[in-house]
Amino acid sequence: MQKFEELTYERSLSEDTPARYNDEYSKLRSWTHSSLDLYKPELLRVLYPVFVHCYMDLVAKGHMQEARTFFNSFREDHEMMHLRDLQKLEGVLSPSHLEEMEFAHTLRQSKVNIKICQYSNELLMQYLRNTKSTMMLGIVNDHINFQVSPGQPSLISDDAEVVTLIGSSQDAANQINKKEIHWGLLEDSLEERLENAGPLLSDSEKTEGEAKRVTWMKPSPTEVEQSIVEDLRNRVQLSSASLPSASFYTFINTHNGLNCSSISHDGSLVAGGFSDSSLKVWDMAKLGQQSGNSVLQGENDTAPSEHVLGPNGVKRSYSLFQGHSGPVYSATFSPLGDYVLSSSADTTIRLWSTKLNANLVCYKGHNYPVWDVQFSPVGHYFASASHDRTARIWSMDRIQPLRIMAGHLSDVDSGECVRIFIGHRSMILSLAMSPDGRHMASADEDGTIMMWDLSSGRCVLPLMGHNSCVWTLAFSCEGSLLASGSADCTVKLWDVTTSAKVTTTEESKSGSANRLRSLKTLPTKSTPVYTLRFSRRNLLFAAGVLSKSV
Repeated sequence: MQKFEELTYERSLSEDTPARYNDEYSKLRSWTHSSLDLYKPELLRVLYPVFVHCYMDLVAKGHMQEARTFFNSFREDHEMMHLRDLQKLEGVLSPSHLEEMEFAHTLRQSKVNIKICQYSNELLMQYLRNTKSTMMLGIVNDHINFQVSPGQPSLISDDAEVVTLIGSSQDAANQINKKEIHWGLLEDSLEERLENAGPLLSDSEKTEGEAKRVTWMKPSPTEVEQSIVEDLRNRVQLSSASLPSASFYTFINTHNGLNCSSISHDGSLVAGGFSDSSLKVWDMAKLGQQSGNSVLQGENDTAPSEHVLGPNGVKRSYSLFQGHSGPVYSATFSPLGDYVLSSSADTTIRLWSTKLNANLVCYKGHNYPVWDVQFSPVGHYFASASHDRTARIWSMDRIQPLRIMAGHLSDVDSGECVRIFIGHRSMILSLAMSPDGRHMASADEDGTIMMWDLSSGRCVLPLMGHNSCVWTLAFSCEGSLLASGSADCTVKLWDVTTSAKVTTTEESKSGSANRLRSLKTLPTKSTPVYTLRFSRRNLLFAAGVLSKSV
Protein backbone atom coordinates (compact mmCIF):
# COMPACT_ATOMS: atom_id res chain seq x y z
CA MET A 1 0.00 0.00 0.00
CA GLN A 2 1.46 3.33 -0.99
CA LYS A 3 0.90 6.72 0.59
CA PHE A 4 -0.77 9.50 -1.39
CA GLU A 5 1.88 12.06 -2.39
CA GLU A 6 0.55 15.56 -1.78
CA LEU A 7 0.32 17.90 -4.74
CA THR A 8 1.41 21.48 -4.48
CA TYR A 9 -1.21 24.07 -5.28
CA GLU A 10 -1.45 27.81 -5.60
CA ARG A 11 -4.44 29.77 -4.47
CA SER A 12 -4.89 33.44 -5.31
CA LEU A 13 -6.25 35.47 -2.43
CA SER A 14 -8.20 37.65 -4.85
CA GLU A 15 -10.08 34.57 -6.06
CA ASP A 16 -10.70 33.23 -2.54
CA THR A 17 -14.39 34.17 -2.50
CA PRO A 18 -17.35 32.40 -0.83
CA ALA A 19 -19.00 31.78 -4.19
CA ARG A 20 -16.04 29.64 -5.31
CA TYR A 21 -16.65 27.13 -2.50
CA ASN A 22 -20.23 26.60 -3.63
CA ASP A 23 -19.31 26.49 -7.32
CA GLU A 24 -16.36 24.10 -7.05
CA TYR A 25 -18.07 21.76 -4.61
CA SER A 26 -21.20 21.64 -6.76
CA LYS A 27 -19.13 20.71 -9.83
CA LEU A 28 -17.16 18.08 -7.88
CA ARG A 29 -20.41 16.62 -6.63
CA SER A 30 -21.85 16.41 -10.15
CA TRP A 31 -18.65 14.84 -11.47
CA THR A 32 -18.52 12.10 -8.84
CA HIS A 33 -22.18 11.19 -9.34
CA SER A 34 -21.64 10.89 -13.11
CA SER A 35 -18.53 8.71 -12.76
CA LEU A 36 -18.39 5.08 -13.84
CA ASP A 37 -20.25 2.77 -11.47
CA LEU A 38 -17.05 0.80 -10.79
CA TYR A 39 -15.27 3.83 -9.29
CA LYS A 40 -18.22 5.90 -8.08
CA PRO A 41 -18.42 4.38 -4.53
CA GLU A 42 -14.77 5.29 -3.85
CA LEU A 43 -15.06 8.79 -5.29
CA LEU A 44 -18.24 9.51 -3.35
CA ARG A 45 -16.32 8.98 -0.09
CA VAL A 46 -14.43 12.20 -0.76
CA LEU A 47 -17.54 14.40 -0.78
CA TYR A 48 -18.38 14.37 2.90
CA PRO A 49 -15.02 15.52 4.32
CA VAL A 50 -14.77 18.14 1.54
CA PHE A 51 -18.28 19.37 2.38
CA VAL A 52 -17.44 19.64 6.09
CA HIS A 53 -14.24 21.59 5.54
CA CYS A 54 -15.80 23.91 2.95
CA TYR A 55 -18.35 24.87 5.57
CA MET A 56 -15.77 25.37 8.31
CA ASP A 57 -13.50 27.39 6.00
CA LEU A 58 -16.37 29.74 5.27
CA VAL A 59 -17.10 30.06 9.00
CA ALA A 60 -13.42 30.68 9.78
CA LYS A 61 -13.33 33.54 7.26
CA GLY A 62 -16.44 35.16 8.72
CA HIS A 63 -18.78 34.43 5.80
CA MET A 64 -21.59 33.26 8.07
CA GLN A 65 -24.53 33.80 5.71
CA GLU A 66 -22.76 32.08 2.83
CA ALA A 67 -21.69 29.23 5.12
CA ARG A 68 -25.29 28.66 6.24
CA THR A 69 -26.53 28.73 2.64
CA PHE A 70 -23.83 26.24 1.58
CA PHE A 71 -24.62 23.94 4.51
CA ASN A 72 -28.37 23.89 3.84
CA SER A 73 -27.86 23.36 0.09
CA PHE A 74 -25.92 20.10 0.40
CA ARG A 75 -26.64 18.64 3.85
CA GLU A 76 -29.30 16.25 2.52
CA ASP A 77 -26.60 14.34 0.63
CA HIS A 78 -25.00 13.28 3.91
CA GLU A 79 -27.86 13.03 6.42
CA MET A 80 -28.37 9.29 6.05
CA MET A 81 -24.79 8.42 7.00
CA HIS A 82 -23.69 11.37 9.13
CA LEU A 83 -26.79 12.89 10.71
CA ARG A 84 -25.36 13.17 14.22
CA ASP A 85 -22.15 14.82 13.03
CA LEU A 86 -24.18 17.28 10.98
CA GLN A 87 -26.28 18.19 14.00
CA LYS A 88 -23.10 19.03 15.91
CA LEU A 89 -21.63 20.91 12.95
CA GLU A 90 -24.79 22.98 12.66
CA GLY A 91 -23.94 24.48 16.05
CA VAL A 92 -20.71 26.02 14.71
CA LEU A 93 -21.95 29.56 14.14
CA SER A 94 -18.88 31.78 14.50
CA PRO A 95 -15.09 31.62 14.06
CA SER A 96 -14.65 31.41 17.84
CA HIS A 97 -16.69 28.19 17.92
CA LEU A 98 -14.00 26.50 15.81
CA GLU A 99 -11.63 26.80 18.76
CA GLU A 100 -14.06 26.57 21.67
CA MET A 101 -16.00 23.49 20.52
CA GLU A 102 -13.97 20.29 20.91
CA PHE A 103 -15.75 18.60 18.01
CA ALA A 104 -15.00 21.42 15.55
CA HIS A 105 -11.45 21.92 16.82
CA THR A 106 -10.66 18.22 16.35
CA LEU A 107 -12.06 18.32 12.82
CA ARG A 108 -9.80 21.21 11.87
CA GLN A 109 -6.68 19.61 13.34
CA SER A 110 -7.03 16.03 12.07
CA LYS A 111 -6.95 14.32 8.71
CA VAL A 112 -9.52 11.82 7.47
CA ASN A 113 -8.21 8.46 6.25
CA ILE A 114 -9.81 7.27 3.01
CA LYS A 115 -8.83 4.07 1.23
CA ILE A 116 -8.96 4.37 -2.53
CA CYS A 117 -7.59 2.43 -5.49
CA GLN A 118 -4.83 3.92 -7.61
CA TYR A 119 -7.00 4.56 -10.67
CA SER A 120 -9.74 6.32 -8.66
CA ASN A 121 -7.05 8.51 -7.12
CA GLU A 122 -5.67 9.41 -10.56
CA LEU A 123 -9.16 10.22 -11.86
CA LEU A 124 -9.79 12.58 -8.94
CA MET A 125 -6.44 14.37 -9.23
CA GLN A 126 -6.83 14.73 -12.98
CA TYR A 127 -10.29 16.26 -12.56
CA LEU A 128 -9.12 18.78 -9.95
CA ARG A 129 -6.18 19.85 -12.14
CA ASN A 130 -8.13 20.10 -15.39
CA THR A 131 -10.94 22.14 -13.83
CA LYS A 132 -8.48 24.27 -11.81
CA SER A 133 -10.50 23.55 -8.65
CA THR A 134 -7.85 24.98 -6.37
CA MET A 135 -10.20 25.40 -3.41
CA MET A 136 -11.14 21.71 -3.48
CA LEU A 137 -7.55 20.65 -4.10
CA GLY A 138 -6.41 22.67 -1.10
CA ILE A 139 -8.98 21.02 1.16
CA VAL A 140 -8.07 17.56 -0.15
CA ASN A 141 -4.37 18.13 0.55
CA ASP A 142 -4.91 19.70 3.98
CA HIS A 143 -7.58 17.41 5.43
CA ILE A 144 -7.65 14.05 3.62
CA ASN A 145 -5.06 11.30 3.87
CA PHE A 146 -5.49 8.99 0.88
CA GLN A 147 -4.25 5.43 1.35
CA VAL A 148 -3.79 4.32 -2.25
CA SER A 149 -3.81 0.62 -3.06
CA PRO A 150 -3.27 -1.15 -6.39
CA GLY A 151 -5.95 -3.24 -8.03
CA GLN A 152 -9.70 -2.94 -8.24
CA PRO A 153 -11.82 -0.65 -6.02
CA SER A 154 -12.95 -2.17 -2.73
CA LEU A 155 -16.55 -2.27 -1.60
CA ILE A 156 -17.21 -0.39 1.64
CA SER A 157 -19.02 -3.44 3.07
CA ASP A 158 -15.87 -5.54 2.60
CA ASP A 159 -13.54 -3.26 4.54
CA ALA A 160 -14.29 -1.66 7.89
CA GLU A 161 -11.55 0.93 7.53
CA VAL A 162 -12.17 2.47 4.10
CA VAL A 163 -13.53 5.58 5.83
CA THR A 164 -12.82 6.55 9.43
CA LEU A 165 -15.21 8.69 11.41
CA ILE A 166 -15.03 12.41 10.88
CA GLY A 167 -13.54 14.13 13.90
CA SER A 168 -11.49 11.11 15.01
CA SER A 169 -7.74 11.26 14.65
CA GLN A 170 -6.50 7.85 13.55
CA ASP A 171 -2.94 8.72 14.51
CA ALA A 172 -4.01 9.67 18.03
CA ALA A 173 -6.09 6.51 18.29
CA ASN A 174 -3.15 4.39 17.16
CA GLN A 175 -0.94 5.93 19.84
CA ILE A 176 -3.51 5.21 22.56
CA ASN A 177 -4.04 1.66 21.26
CA LYS A 178 -0.35 0.89 21.78
CA LYS A 179 -0.75 1.20 25.55
CA GLU A 180 -0.42 -2.00 27.53
CA ILE A 181 -3.54 -3.20 29.32
CA HIS A 182 -3.15 -4.46 32.90
CA TRP A 183 -5.68 -6.84 34.47
CA GLY A 184 -6.25 -7.42 38.17
CA LEU A 185 -7.83 -6.00 41.31
CA LEU A 186 -8.50 -2.30 41.43
CA GLU A 187 -6.14 -0.21 43.51
CA ASP A 188 -7.57 0.87 46.88
CA SER A 189 -10.15 -1.92 46.76
CA LEU A 190 -11.25 -3.45 50.06
CA GLU A 191 -9.07 -6.51 49.47
CA GLU A 192 -5.94 -4.46 48.84
CA ARG A 193 -6.55 -2.04 51.70
CA LEU A 194 -6.93 -4.90 54.19
CA GLU A 195 -3.58 -6.30 53.06
CA ASN A 196 -1.64 -3.03 52.87
CA ALA A 197 -3.08 -1.00 55.76
CA GLY A 198 -2.03 -3.60 58.41
CA PRO A 199 -0.50 -1.47 61.23
CA LEU A 200 -2.75 1.50 60.49
CA LEU A 201 -5.89 -0.40 61.45
CA SER A 202 -6.82 -1.48 64.94
CA ASP A 203 -7.78 -5.08 65.60
CA SER A 204 -11.44 -4.12 65.87
CA GLU A 205 -11.28 -2.24 62.57
CA LYS A 206 -9.56 -5.17 60.90
CA THR A 207 -12.18 -7.53 62.25
CA GLU A 208 -14.94 -5.21 61.07
CA GLY A 209 -13.37 -4.90 57.61
CA GLU A 210 -12.86 -8.64 57.32
CA ALA A 211 -16.40 -9.26 58.47
CA LYS A 212 -17.66 -6.88 55.82
CA ARG A 213 -15.54 -8.66 53.27
CA VAL A 214 -16.98 -12.04 54.28
CA THR A 215 -20.50 -10.62 54.17
CA TRP A 216 -20.20 -9.80 50.47
CA MET A 217 -17.58 -12.29 49.26
CA LYS A 218 -18.66 -15.33 51.24
CA PRO A 219 -18.28 -18.71 49.54
CA SER A 220 -21.21 -19.93 47.50
CA PRO A 221 -23.53 -22.46 49.17
CA THR A 222 -22.61 -26.07 48.46
CA GLU A 223 -25.79 -26.74 46.52
CA VAL A 224 -25.11 -23.69 44.29
CA GLU A 225 -21.56 -24.84 43.58
CA GLN A 226 -22.84 -28.32 42.79
CA SER A 227 -25.39 -26.83 40.40
CA ILE A 228 -22.70 -24.81 38.62
CA VAL A 229 -20.45 -27.86 38.31
CA GLU A 230 -23.37 -29.83 36.90
CA ASP A 231 -24.06 -27.09 34.37
CA LEU A 232 -20.42 -27.01 33.28
CA ARG A 233 -20.34 -30.80 33.00
CA ASN A 234 -23.41 -30.73 30.74
CA ARG A 235 -22.32 -27.73 28.67
CA VAL A 236 -22.90 -28.18 24.95
CA GLN A 237 -19.85 -27.47 22.80
CA LEU A 238 -21.11 -25.12 20.11
CA SER A 239 -19.74 -24.76 16.59
CA SER A 240 -20.94 -24.04 13.08
CA ALA A 241 -22.16 -27.65 12.96
CA SER A 242 -23.71 -27.63 16.45
CA LEU A 243 -25.95 -24.63 17.04
CA PRO A 244 -27.62 -23.81 20.38
CA SER A 245 -31.19 -24.41 21.43
CA ALA A 246 -33.02 -21.11 21.96
CA SER A 247 -35.81 -20.02 24.27
CA PHE A 248 -37.57 -16.70 23.68
CA TYR A 249 -39.46 -14.82 26.40
CA THR A 250 -42.09 -12.35 25.14
CA PHE A 251 -43.41 -9.43 27.20
CA ILE A 252 -47.04 -8.57 26.44
CA ASN A 253 -49.40 -5.85 27.67
CA THR A 254 -46.53 -3.52 28.53
CA HIS A 255 -48.15 -0.56 26.74
CA ASN A 256 -44.74 0.82 25.72
CA GLY A 257 -43.71 0.91 29.37
CA LEU A 258 -40.82 -1.58 29.25
CA ASN A 259 -37.41 0.11 29.01
CA CYS A 260 -35.07 -2.85 29.59
CA SER A 261 -34.95 -6.55 30.32
CA SER A 262 -32.37 -8.96 31.74
CA ILE A 263 -32.05 -12.73 32.07
CA SER A 264 -30.16 -14.50 34.86
CA HIS A 265 -27.15 -16.67 34.00
CA ASP A 266 -29.13 -19.91 34.29
CA GLY A 267 -32.22 -18.52 32.55
CA SER A 268 -34.43 -19.09 35.60
CA LEU A 269 -35.17 -15.40 36.28
CA VAL A 270 -36.25 -12.60 33.94
CA ALA A 271 -36.31 -8.93 35.00
CA GLY A 272 -38.00 -5.96 33.38
CA GLY A 273 -37.47 -2.26 34.11
CA PHE A 274 -40.46 -0.01 33.50
CA SER A 275 -41.23 3.66 32.94
CA ASP A 276 -43.40 3.75 36.07
CA SER A 277 -40.14 3.37 38.11
CA SER A 278 -40.81 -0.28 38.97
CA LEU A 279 -38.61 -3.36 38.55
CA LYS A 280 -40.35 -6.71 38.07
CA VAL A 281 -38.76 -10.16 38.29
CA TRP A 282 -40.35 -13.36 36.99
CA ASP A 283 -39.39 -16.85 38.18
CA MET A 284 -39.66 -18.89 34.97
CA ALA A 285 -40.11 -22.21 36.82
CA LYS A 286 -43.20 -20.91 38.61
CA LEU A 287 -44.48 -19.17 35.48
CA GLY A 288 -44.13 -22.39 33.53
CA GLN A 289 -46.12 -24.30 36.16
CA GLN A 290 -48.93 -21.76 35.95
CA SER A 291 -49.30 -21.17 32.23
CA GLY A 292 -47.10 -23.62 30.38
CA ASN A 293 -45.57 -20.94 28.14
CA SER A 294 -43.05 -18.15 28.24
CA VAL A 295 -45.29 -15.08 28.04
CA LEU A 296 -44.58 -12.32 30.55
CA GLN A 297 -47.46 -10.06 31.56
CA GLY A 298 -46.42 -6.46 32.04
CA GLU A 299 -49.47 -5.26 33.98
CA ASN A 300 -50.11 -5.62 37.70
CA ASP A 301 -53.48 -7.26 37.51
CA THR A 302 -53.51 -9.46 34.43
CA ALA A 303 -51.85 -12.70 35.52
CA PRO A 304 -52.31 -15.10 38.44
CA SER A 305 -49.64 -15.89 41.05
CA GLU A 306 -49.15 -18.37 43.83
CA HIS A 307 -47.49 -16.05 46.34
CA VAL A 308 -47.84 -12.30 45.75
CA LEU A 309 -51.03 -10.29 45.84
CA GLY A 310 -51.46 -7.27 43.60
CA PRO A 311 -54.15 -4.56 43.54
CA ASN A 312 -57.67 -5.67 44.47
CA GLY A 313 -56.35 -8.94 45.87
CA VAL A 314 -55.39 -10.31 42.44
CA LYS A 315 -52.33 -12.59 42.52
CA ARG A 316 -49.22 -11.53 40.60
CA SER A 317 -46.89 -13.76 38.60
CA TYR A 318 -43.81 -11.69 39.46
CA SER A 319 -41.98 -10.02 42.32
CA LEU A 320 -42.41 -6.25 42.33
CA PHE A 321 -39.49 -4.06 43.43
CA GLN A 322 -40.34 -0.42 44.11
CA GLY A 323 -37.91 2.28 45.25
CA HIS A 324 -36.80 4.29 42.23
CA SER A 325 -38.43 7.66 41.58
CA GLY A 326 -37.88 7.62 37.82
CA PRO A 327 -37.97 5.24 34.86
CA VAL A 328 -35.71 2.18 35.20
CA TYR A 329 -33.29 2.04 32.27
CA SER A 330 -31.16 -1.02 33.06
CA ALA A 331 -31.16 -4.20 35.15
CA THR A 332 -28.56 -6.92 35.59
CA PHE A 333 -28.38 -10.14 37.64
CA SER A 334 -25.39 -11.21 39.71
CA PRO A 335 -23.68 -14.41 38.49
CA LEU A 336 -25.57 -16.55 41.02
CA GLY A 337 -28.89 -14.76 40.51
CA ASP A 338 -29.27 -13.83 44.19
CA TYR A 339 -28.96 -10.09 43.51
CA VAL A 340 -30.17 -7.75 40.80
CA LEU A 341 -28.96 -4.20 40.12
CA SER A 342 -31.13 -1.51 38.54
CA SER A 343 -30.32 1.98 37.29
CA SER A 344 -32.76 4.82 36.81
CA ALA A 345 -33.48 8.34 35.61
CA ASP A 346 -33.42 9.36 39.29
CA THR A 347 -29.54 9.19 39.04
CA THR A 348 -29.29 6.23 41.45
CA ILE A 349 -28.42 2.53 41.28
CA ARG A 350 -30.20 0.10 43.58
CA LEU A 351 -29.18 -3.38 44.73
CA TRP A 352 -32.04 -5.81 45.32
CA SER A 353 -32.14 -9.29 46.85
CA THR A 354 -34.11 -11.82 44.81
CA LYS A 355 -34.30 -14.05 47.90
CA LEU A 356 -35.67 -11.40 50.27
CA ASN A 357 -37.51 -9.38 47.60
CA ALA A 358 -36.09 -6.23 49.18
CA ASN A 359 -33.86 -3.27 48.40
CA LEU A 360 -30.47 -3.58 50.14
CA VAL A 361 -28.43 -0.55 49.00
CA CYS A 362 -28.96 2.70 47.08
CA TYR A 363 -25.78 3.90 45.33
CA LYS A 364 -25.59 7.64 44.68
CA GLY A 365 -22.92 9.51 42.75
CA HIS A 366 -24.06 10.19 39.21
CA ASN A 367 -25.51 13.62 38.47
CA TYR A 368 -27.81 12.63 35.62
CA PRO A 369 -29.82 9.56 34.54
CA VAL A 370 -27.90 6.27 34.66
CA TRP A 371 -28.39 4.47 31.37
CA ASP A 372 -26.68 1.16 32.09
CA VAL A 373 -25.27 -0.97 34.90
CA GLN A 374 -23.47 -4.33 34.64
CA PHE A 375 -22.04 -6.84 37.14
CA SER A 376 -18.49 -8.14 36.72
CA PRO A 377 -18.18 -11.88 35.94
CA VAL A 378 -17.44 -12.65 39.63
CA GLY A 379 -20.07 -10.32 41.07
CA HIS A 380 -19.01 -7.90 43.84
CA TYR A 381 -17.83 -5.24 41.37
CA PHE A 382 -20.11 -3.52 38.87
CA ALA A 383 -19.91 -0.67 36.36
CA SER A 384 -22.38 2.09 35.51
CA ALA A 385 -22.72 4.55 32.61
CA SER A 386 -24.57 7.86 32.86
CA HIS A 387 -25.79 10.87 30.92
CA ASP A 388 -23.22 12.89 32.92
CA ARG A 389 -20.67 11.44 30.44
CA THR A 390 -18.90 9.30 33.04
CA ALA A 391 -18.57 5.59 33.69
CA ARG A 392 -18.04 4.50 37.30
CA ILE A 393 -16.72 1.33 38.89
CA TRP A 394 -18.35 0.27 42.19
CA SER A 395 -18.11 -2.55 44.70
CA MET A 396 -21.17 -3.89 46.48
CA ASP A 397 -19.74 -3.12 49.91
CA ARG A 398 -19.13 0.61 49.30
CA ILE A 399 -21.69 3.30 48.55
CA GLN A 400 -19.10 5.48 46.80
CA PRO A 401 -17.53 4.59 43.42
CA LEU A 402 -14.02 3.13 43.30
CA ARG A 403 -13.22 4.75 39.96
CA ILE A 404 -14.68 7.49 37.78
CA MET A 405 -13.89 7.27 34.06
CA ALA A 406 -14.40 10.49 32.14
CA GLY A 407 -12.15 9.81 29.18
CA HIS A 408 -14.11 11.97 26.75
CA LEU A 409 -13.32 15.03 28.86
CA SER A 410 -10.22 14.29 30.93
CA ASP A 411 -8.65 11.63 33.15
CA VAL A 412 -10.32 11.48 36.55
CA ASP A 413 -9.17 9.38 39.52
CA SER A 414 -6.72 7.44 37.33
CA GLY A 415 -9.45 6.44 34.90
CA GLU A 416 -7.57 6.36 31.58
CA CYS A 417 -8.67 5.52 28.06
CA VAL A 418 -6.53 2.65 26.75
CA ARG A 419 -8.27 1.81 23.43
CA ILE A 420 -10.14 3.77 20.76
CA PHE A 421 -12.11 1.83 18.14
CA ILE A 422 -12.84 3.70 14.91
CA GLY A 423 -15.02 2.29 12.14
CA HIS A 424 -18.74 2.62 12.91
CA ARG A 425 -20.67 5.18 10.89
CA SER A 426 -23.68 5.50 13.21
CA MET A 427 -24.51 5.40 16.92
CA ILE A 428 -23.22 2.29 18.75
CA LEU A 429 -25.99 0.54 20.67
CA SER A 430 -24.48 -2.66 22.11
CA LEU A 431 -21.18 -4.25 23.10
CA ALA A 432 -20.03 -7.74 24.08
CA MET A 433 -16.65 -9.09 25.23
CA SER A 434 -15.47 -12.55 24.23
CA PRO A 435 -14.90 -14.93 27.18
CA ASP A 436 -11.15 -15.08 26.53
CA GLY A 437 -10.86 -11.28 26.53
CA ARG A 438 -9.25 -11.17 23.09
CA HIS A 439 -12.10 -9.73 21.07
CA MET A 440 -14.99 -7.32 21.43
CA ALA A 441 -18.13 -7.09 19.30
CA SER A 442 -19.98 -3.82 18.77
CA ALA A 443 -23.21 -3.08 16.91
CA ASP A 444 -24.80 0.12 15.66
CA GLU A 445 -28.16 1.54 14.63
CA ASP A 446 -27.48 0.74 10.96
CA GLY A 447 -27.41 -2.98 11.75
CA THR A 448 -23.63 -3.35 11.29
CA ILE A 449 -21.68 -5.55 13.73
CA MET A 450 -17.91 -5.18 14.04
CA MET A 451 -15.46 -7.59 15.62
CA TRP A 452 -12.42 -5.91 17.21
CA ASP A 453 -9.01 -7.21 18.25
CA LEU A 454 -8.48 -5.70 21.71
CA SER A 455 -4.71 -6.04 21.63
CA SER A 456 -4.33 -3.79 18.57
CA GLY A 457 -7.62 -1.88 18.53
CA ARG A 458 -8.20 -2.91 14.90
CA CYS A 459 -11.39 -4.23 13.34
CA VAL A 460 -11.14 -7.89 12.31
CA LEU A 461 -14.10 -7.55 9.96
CA PRO A 462 -17.68 -6.28 9.82
CA LEU A 463 -20.64 -8.69 9.99
CA MET A 464 -23.52 -7.62 7.76
CA GLY A 465 -27.04 -9.02 7.70
CA HIS A 466 -29.45 -7.15 9.97
CA ASN A 467 -31.88 -4.69 8.40
CA SER A 468 -32.32 -2.49 11.47
CA CYS A 469 -30.53 -1.43 14.65
CA VAL A 470 -28.90 -4.17 16.76
CA TRP A 471 -29.81 -3.80 20.44
CA THR A 472 -28.05 -6.75 22.04
CA LEU A 473 -25.04 -9.04 21.56
CA ALA A 474 -23.88 -12.16 23.42
CA PHE A 475 -20.95 -14.58 23.05
CA SER A 476 -21.35 -18.29 23.72
CA CYS A 477 -19.49 -19.61 26.77
CA GLU A 478 -16.44 -20.81 24.83
CA GLY A 479 -16.56 -17.80 22.49
CA SER A 480 -17.07 -19.71 19.24
CA LEU A 481 -20.46 -18.15 18.39
CA LEU A 482 -21.89 -14.65 18.60
CA ALA A 483 -25.63 -14.02 18.86
CA SER A 484 -27.15 -10.69 17.84
CA GLY A 485 -30.67 -9.42 18.48
CA SER A 486 -32.19 -6.67 16.38
CA ALA A 487 -35.20 -4.41 15.92
CA ASP A 488 -35.82 -6.32 12.68
CA CYS A 489 -37.34 -9.06 14.91
CA THR A 490 -34.56 -11.60 14.33
CA VAL A 491 -31.77 -13.30 16.25
CA LYS A 492 -28.70 -14.12 14.15
CA LEU A 493 -25.92 -16.58 14.99
CA TRP A 494 -22.40 -15.84 13.72
CA ASP A 495 -19.33 -18.09 13.46
CA VAL A 496 -16.81 -15.71 15.02
CA THR A 497 -14.02 -18.28 15.35
CA THR A 498 -13.71 -18.54 11.57
CA SER A 499 -14.29 -14.78 11.19
CA ALA A 500 -11.46 -13.87 13.52
CA LYS A 501 -8.97 -16.02 11.59
CA VAL A 502 -9.68 -14.49 8.18
CA THR A 503 -7.13 -11.89 7.13
CA THR A 504 -7.83 -8.85 5.00
CA THR A 505 -5.95 -10.45 2.08
CA GLU A 506 -8.02 -13.63 2.26
CA GLU A 507 -11.18 -11.60 2.52
CA SER A 508 -10.36 -9.55 -0.57
CA LYS A 509 -9.84 -12.76 -2.50
CA SER A 510 -13.14 -14.25 -1.39
CA GLY A 511 -15.09 -11.07 -2.14
CA SER A 512 -18.22 -11.38 -0.03
CA ALA A 513 -16.72 -13.73 2.57
CA ASN A 514 -18.14 -11.81 5.49
CA ARG A 515 -21.66 -12.53 4.35
CA LEU A 516 -21.09 -16.28 4.71
CA ARG A 517 -20.47 -16.17 8.46
CA SER A 518 -24.12 -15.82 9.44
CA LEU A 519 -24.88 -19.40 10.46
CA LYS A 520 -28.59 -19.08 11.11
CA THR A 521 -31.38 -16.54 11.44
CA LEU A 522 -34.08 -17.11 14.07
CA PRO A 523 -37.12 -14.93 13.32
CA THR A 524 -39.70 -13.97 15.94
CA LYS A 525 -43.35 -13.49 15.10
CA SER A 526 -43.39 -9.76 15.69
CA THR A 527 -41.03 -9.09 18.57
CA PRO A 528 -37.92 -6.87 18.44
CA VAL A 529 -35.12 -8.50 20.43
CA TYR A 530 -34.10 -6.61 23.59
CA THR A 531 -31.89 -9.09 25.45
CA LEU A 532 -29.74 -12.16 24.78
CA ARG A 533 -28.02 -14.48 27.24
CA PHE A 534 -26.11 -17.77 26.90
CA SER A 535 -26.57 -19.94 29.98
CA ARG A 536 -23.73 -21.91 31.56
CA ARG A 537 -24.95 -24.91 29.56
CA ASN A 538 -24.77 -22.83 26.33
CA LEU A 539 -28.53 -22.56 25.92
CA LEU A 540 -29.55 -19.29 24.32
CA PHE A 541 -32.20 -17.19 26.06
CA ALA A 542 -33.74 -14.09 24.49
CA ALA A 543 -36.42 -11.58 25.45
CA GLY A 544 -38.40 -8.83 23.77
CA VAL A 545 -41.69 -6.96 23.69
CA LEU A 546 -44.52 -7.91 21.34
CA SER A 547 -44.76 -4.94 19.01
CA LYS A 548 -48.24 -5.59 17.59
CA SER A 549 -51.08 -8.11 17.59
CA VAL A 550 -50.56 -11.19 15.47
